This record gives sequence, structure tokens and C-alpha cells, in this order.
Amino acid sequence: MTAGPRIEHLVTSGTFSLDGGTWDVDNNVWIVGDDREAIVIDAAHDADAIAAAVGERRLLAIVCTHAHNDHIDAAPELAARTGAPILLHDDDLPLWKQTHPDRTPDGGLTDGQVLTVAGVELTVLHTPGHAPGAVCLHAPALTALFSGDTLFAGGPGATGRSYSDFGTIVDSIRDRLLTLPGDTVVHTGHGETTTVAAEAPHLQEWIDRGF
Repeated sequence: MTAGPRIEHLVTSGTFSLDGGTWDVDNNVWIVGDDREAIVIDAAHDADAIAAAVGERRLLAIVCTHAHNDHIDAAPELAARTGAPILLHDDDLPLWKQTHPDRTPDGGLTDGQVLTVAGVELTVLHTPGHAPGAVCLHAPALTALFSGDTLFAGGPGATGRSYSDFGTIVDSIRDRLLTLPGDTVVHTGHGETTTVAAEAPHLQEWIDRGF
């Protein structure tokens, strides 16, 4: 008997670099699939660890929620090993090229696009603000949202660096994410999971604080 669709999680460690600064970071890597096939959301830092977690399954895609280097640095190596295409929203190509100038993604992500793995549909939500091409993936059948760095437990993603904008990320969260069912579990790019219901009451507080 094979196990049904599920969400798997590993944490990889490395650095995030932008605007002349570099910081140590731990990243969440999410794998969605069953015993036969999977997709990877954000191939961060360690292609060996991610490939080991995927195992013998067919990897259908390597999905990038955005193109900050800590979310994409292992993507080309993982793609070379598995033959899986790298998918990224076109608006994040300038950021991508800062890390991988000689390797382009294999396909784009567009708002409303549906990716299917193990019979589970994941809808792409374009949520700019942290980065121009930032996306989230909504999987209603799993009661799950994969938010990248758009929404964390406790607040929005950072907007104090190049290619980011606070007003835009607030609009994205308010209009695209907080409208989802409250019990939707938010699987973030860093740190702990949360829920839509847990974050929704704090929207005005974030705005007032200029998070």
C-alpha cells in the first residue's frame, strides 16, 4: 500500500545576500507529493539533503516562491540531478540573474496557474511585495498555503531591501491570503507555521507599525 498525498519538510542552512550584506539563515524546504511523485518548493542551500528527501520519486518541478538567493541557490544542481524543471515568476528574473547569471529557469509561474502533484492541485497566487515575482501556492485539499517569504508567523516578509515594497506586500496579504479559509495552515519560508486565522487580526497592527 502506498501513502497518499502529504507535505514533507526539511530545514537547510546557508546565507542570504542582498544589497551588499550577508546573513546566516535557516530555510524551510517543502515537498508535496506521494510515494511516486513530488514537487519541491524552494530548493534552498543543500541539493544533497533535498535529493535524499525526494528519494526515488519522480520530481515534477522545483517551484521557486521568489528569487532571493537563499531560496534558489540549490535549484540548478537539483534540476541537473533529477531533470525537473525550475519554475519562477518572470518578474523575479532580475533577482534570479544575480545568483545564476548563466542558467535561466525552465518555465514561468503565473497568477491562477494550477500545478498538480499526486492528485493535489496547487494554485499559484502572485503576491508581490517581498519581491516583485513572489508567489504563494494554495492547496485546498491539504488545507495548506506555502507562503515563501510573503507571510510569516507574526507578520509580513521584510520589505527594507531592493525590489521590495511594504504597501505592496500588505495589499498582497490582505487581498490574496487573508481571504482564504481561516483554518488554512501557512507553511512559511523560514520559521514556524501559522494559520490564516492567527494572522488576520494583526493586519492593521502591521500597517500601523510599518512592518
